[in-house]
Amino acid sequence: MKQVVQNYKSGELALLDVPAPGCKPGGVLVRSAFSLISTGTELMKVSEAGMSMVGKARSRPDQVAKVMQSVATNGVPATYRKVMGKLDSYTPLGYSLCGVVEQVGAGVDDVKVGDLVACAGNEHALHAELNWVPTNLYAPVPDGLAPRHAAFGTVGSIAMQGVRQGDPRLGEVALVIGLGLIGQLVVQLLTASGVRVVGADPDPARCELAARLGAVACGDPASTAVKAAVVELTDGHGVDQVYLAAGGGSNQPVELAAELSRDRGRVVDIGKCSLDLPWNAYYEKELDVRFSRSYGPGRYDPEYELEGRDYPIGYVRWTERRNLACFLDLVARGRVDVEPLVSHVADFDDAVQTYQRLKDGELKAVAVLFRYPARPGGTEPAPAPTVAVPAVPARRRPVRATSAPVRLAFVGAGNYATSMLLPHLTGRAGVELATVVTTTALSAANAQRKFGFAEATTDLDAVLGDPSVDAVFVVTRHSSHADLTRKALLAGKAVFVEKPLALTEEELAGVVAAVEESGNDRLQVGFNRRFAPLLTEAKQRFGTRTGPASLRYLVNAGRLQQGSWYLQQGAEGSRFAGEGGHFIDTASWLLGSDPVSVYATASAGNEDLQIVLGYPDGSTATLSYVTTGPGSFPKETLDLVADGKVLRLDDFVRAAVYDGRRKRVVGSRLPQARDKGQNAELAAFVRAVRSGGPMPVPLDSLVATTAATLAVRRGLASGAPVTLAGAR
Repeated sequence: MKQVVQNYKSGELALLDVPAPGCKPGGVLVRSAFSLISTGTELMKVSEAGMSMVGKARSRPDQVAKVMQSVATNGVPATYRKVMGKLDSYTPLGYSLCGVVEQVGAGVDDVKVGDLVACAGNEHALHAELNWVPTNLYAPVPDGLAPRHAAFGTVGSIAMQGVRQGDPRLGEVALVIGLGLIGQLVVQLLTASGVRVVGADPDPARCELAARLGAVACGDPASTAVKAAVVELTDGHGVDQVYLAAGGGSNQPVELAAELSRDRGRVVDIGKCSLDLPWNAYYEKELDVRFSRSYGPGRYDPEYELEGRDYPIGYVRWTERRNLACFLDLVARGRVDVEPLVSHVADFDDAVQTYQRLKDGELKAVAVLFRYPARPGGTEPAPAPTVAVPAVPARRRPVRATSAPVRLAFVGAGNYATSMLLPHLTGRAGVELATVVTTTALSAANAQRKFGFAEATTDLDAVLGDPSVDAVFVVTRHSSHADLTRKALLAGKAVFVEKPLALTEEELAGVVAAVEESGNDRLQVGFNRRFAPLLTEAKQRFGTRTGPASLRYLVNAGRLQQGSWYLQQGAEGSRFAGEGGHFIDTASWLLGSDPVSVYATASAGNEDLQIVLGYPDGSTATLSYVTTGPGSFPKETLDLVADGKVLRLDDFVRAAVYDGRRKRVVGSRLPQARDKGQNAELAAFVRAVRSGGPMPVPLDSLVATTAATLAVRRGLASGAPVTLAGAR
């Protein structure tokens, strides 16, 4: 593999062919997709390497002290050989990257091969095609976050740890001195925390960038503009906190910090600048000087970084890894925007020239990324990403019809269950609401009182073991759907599970394995739109088609309210993973087959998704899932075009079929009478359970739709079309 190295004695930079690292226990082998050049730390190291021996000594007095100690202990000849041997060796560069897991070491269970991860560490996230990264120095990349943006994870963690050390509070005013890469991120993190920020940097372009990214005012620290802005924002009291994100040998940053801080203000050193504190100025204001150590707690602790021993969250809330994951989440949700910081993207093969251009000042940049070939040397094309569609077993357990009422148990009684499902089942002929199971006794009692369940309990096992219960409804939070469905199938129950069926490929495979083990394929997922009366009639009017079709589906999803559990992506999956199956199922039903490929892309901040589904006969479905549209626009609009005809659906209120010059209105409803098919779907499910006939939607289709929904995440991570392996 190739790796960027530098000889600290001669200053030589090279792109060497070196052996690939092995995959050790407690970590993962990661193939780099993008790595980030720290234009501050790395360029300082590159510049120091080009100095004379005297210059190196002046720039690193700490190392000189170590040499003198070695001379006293070992003598001059031995120390000379030791120092020259160390200087005349290749050393690595880099510490922030994003890549794909290529191999998983023993003891690692939170990621799998093919997952996208952000990596940290100047020994483990190097500018190299492959890196072995220990557990506490990587974090999974959230759904839809572009790899080039995830590569900022480490420098983002450095900025975040600095901000945490400053203890910012709502309404405070902060001064950020130095608006390089770290400073720009500090500005955004403070702004996101409700702090008003003043920036100081001699570079007008960096000041302008910081202002675009949220700073209230910016200016040259040598000018009066910064001081005037601080006076105006603080009524002359001075800023609450100062962040030193500048480098170099000037003492101006610490002097400016003292001048513009309020009494008992906080000064946080993040960068490597001169710290010759003016004693009187700092003493008279009793300034609180704090240091920020790299990415956060755990840094430089070999037991944490190399042995994977995490700190208890109750004692250390924010560690290196938790800072890394938090920063990635902020970027994924659009709270921090790193794209404006990208000044240049270079192919990894041009790494040496890129460093030289930066060193010479030819390339002026805030952030520079290396883009890596997909395979070693770029000679082989990267394999197309795939998502397996588990094969549904042919062995099915015979089901007998019953004339008795169908006894239903509900696991979960949240808002959707109580507003969209139970009202259609209460009082329905041939149905008995037997038991409701919830995690809290009171919610179970409330559901029993409102809907007439015969029993209420918190004991799931008792329900699954009750032979009188014919079917189980799983209407809990998304993260529990697959496990509860699997348990209910193994218990021999018919299952109605609200979407999604599964949040991962492993969960989906587990459900299919339960079907195979039990022979019980009595499963329905709550994909209700194919049962909507208006849409079923429109499809019937449209008729059969002979050629490929084009389908466009716009979902104006809107923003979620703050605090919604849908926002808990780490535990409950992305919002699209939760409800995207609705729309994919509708498209597949209209097109009469299951998708074989998925291509997905996202807008900045991953708020809006564009998804293209490919079908066996050449048909395509384009799904636009947007959260930034106005609430006044219909939530769902759909157009199906084929054979000179168009089917148009407007939010399940109006539908029409256009054929030649004719427009046939299928139906029109008042918005309050909108019917998305829940009632018809439940009726079909109850009929199937009672009669022993086929379930309303074939299991193959449910599995294929779920696999296609999961493929969206894989497609966003890879930037390439995803093949649904095994799709028919």
